[in-house]
Amino acid sequence: MTSRVATAEPAERARPSRRPRAPAGLLVAALAVSGLVVLPVAYLAIRAAEADASSWDLILRGRTAWLGVRTVGLAASVTTAAIALGVPLAWLTTRTDLPFRRVWSVLLALPLVIPSYVGAFVLISALGPRGMFQQLLEPLGVERLPDISGFPGAFLALTLFTYPYVFLMTAAGVRGLGSSMEEASRSLGHSRWRTFRGVTLPLLRPSIAAGGLLVALYTVQDFGAVSLMRFPVFTQAIYLQYRGAFDRTPAAILSLMLVALALAILSLERRARGRARYYRAEGGTERPLSPVPLGRWRWPALGVCAAVTLLALALPLSVLTYWLVRGLAGGGGLSSVWGPAGSSVIASGAGAAIAVVAALPVAILAARYTGRWSSISERTTYLGYALPGIVVALAFVFFAANYLPALYQSLPLLVIAYVVLFLPQASSPLRGALLQVSPRIEEAGRALGSGPWGAFRRLVLPLISRGALAGFALVFLTALKELPATLLLRPTGFETLATEVWTAASVGLYSSAALPALVLVAVSAVPLYVLTTRVEVRER
Repeated sequence: MTSRVATAEPAERARPSRRPRAPAGLLVAALAVSGLVVLPVAYLAIRAAEADASSWDLILRGRTAWLGVRTVGLAASVTTAAIALGVPLAWLTTRTDLPFRRVWSVLLALPLVIPSYVGAFVLISALGPRGMFQQLLEPLGVERLPDISGFPGAFLALTLFTYPYVFLMTAAGVRGLGSSMEEASRSLGHSRWRTFRGVTLPLLRPSIAAGGLLVALYTVQDFGAVSLMRFPVFTQAIYLQYRGAFDRTPAAILSLMLVALALAILSLERRARGRARYYRAEGGTERPLSPVPLGRWRWPALGVCAAVTLLALALPLSVLTYWLVRGLAGGGGLSSVWGPAGSSVIASGAGAAIAVVAALPVAILAARYTGRWSSISERTTYLGYALPGIVVALAFVFFAANYLPALYQSLPLLVIAYVVLFLPQASSPLRGALLQVSPRIEEAGRALGSGPWGAFRRLVLPLISRGALAGFALVFLTALKELPATLLLRPTGFETLATEVWTAASVGLYSSAALPALVLVAVSAVPLYVLTTRVEVRER
């Protein structure tokens, strides 16, 4: 008997440790969240399957192909320009001796708080044929400026107000680089430029690809800027088809095409990121990277930073202030904006809070219980990146009108749409924070008599609070600016800052759009401040 026990112990030790099994409640909660995200795609597939010959004839016309070409061309152009702008600016503000580089790093990130539709109406009112600059040049005999509407205006508006995605991602990547790689390259006699091109830039590839992904998806999902600039793309066609036609099946088919395009962009981003690993070397002490002296390029670099800040931040704020003063001089009041401002904060805050709660089981499953179901749950929630707001709105309008009429045109339905759209922004920081907390902390809590939930609540939850705060701030910032889903799902009489800006700007009432636009920018600056100064979460 003794010999059997003695021989059994080594065999037991040699047996590989079994992967911990996820609690049933956690698994059900995560899969329920994933099912909610899949719901819009299921609706599109059902409606497309019900399409008759006339619907397909409408879709398969040459105009649809041109919509696809315009959408892809705009996304590719804006993404390329944002990378060309964001990467050098990130390098200048993090790796060089640029004067006041901390100030520039804040100013160059601030255009992220300006929605693209606000930027579009600012550009139209300032640079349009009969805009503010034409009026300034009129004494010189300039009666009309070139029309910027169409592709040039959409490209400029989207580039100026999306490049901060690339800028912030790349800057974070540069700050995470160690000194050993660059020092090894320089010790081999390579110049700074060759070291940057052959060593630093490949290490920044994941960060650049992640920023480019956000820009590309934002561009294909954009509705406000392209509509104001009168540049026909998929989102505008879907909205017009939904509003103007009794049969909404063609709108569903177009939406399915848009989702397929977004999924293709996600696939391209994974290829651009590559399968290589970009870990820093373990062991030893990494010295901080010394600033690169700009020398004679210091003043041109300052000029570039100033020009971008002037065009993407100072110009919009100045134009909005001009129209606000003009509106107040004409008898406009300030009271009309506080109702929409409160509605925006309530809807966005509720969406952000519920998104963080919904993302928690998905993040726990992905970080603690790796396996097939956790992988399916996590990847499904990231489908929210590929779902334009107008697509989610169409799906929820259909399901609410047919199966849950009490939710139709209600605030809870709008909040649920925000959760589906922006769930990845809540789950990513939470998962990153959970991966930084050792599972042994929970094991110690259980050994001391706490249950699984008690140990998690008392020991782990405080440690991941920054990740939760980052997710809340990200969702709140994005939901504040969201337009198409809000337009279609808001309750009757429920106006937000985004809908107020859109309603006034779409009919050329710039004085009426200025105040809600400025308030929207001011409110959006709060979560951006939290993200850039109060939260530091590394994702692994």
